[in-house]
Amino acid sequence: QVQLVESGGGLVQPGGSLGLSCAASGSILSIDAMGWYRQAPGKQRELVATVASGGAANYADSVKGRFTISTDNAKKMVFLQMSSLKLEDTAVYYCHAEITNMHDVTRSIPYWGQGTQVTVSS
Repeated sequence: QVQLVESGGGLVQPGGSLGLSCAASGSILSIDAMGWYRQAPGKQRELVATVASGGAANYADSVKGRFTISTDNAKKMVFLQMSSLKLEDTAVYYCHAEITNMHDVTRSIPYWGQGTQVTVSS
């Protein structure tokens, strides 16, 4: 069974920094893309940042210049370094990955982590 597990969420003051990590495990043949989404109360889930294997990172306009996504392909991990945090960044952050399973090499399947709460408050 493939799983994504996030860590690093918590409470941070405005202007502060926080780093999120996500580790993929299970019967993984390859990870074709990884990224982060977030969902604030009363709002739809939105893309924060994504990166395809060997590709450039893509960021939501609201986080450009403040957030940085990176991956460690050997460890099957994706990270999100968040700086200059704002109150509006408060949300549950979800790790997402497009993964080709060892048991079905014909397609890539989307997986989601359980989410980690990020609260920006003074």
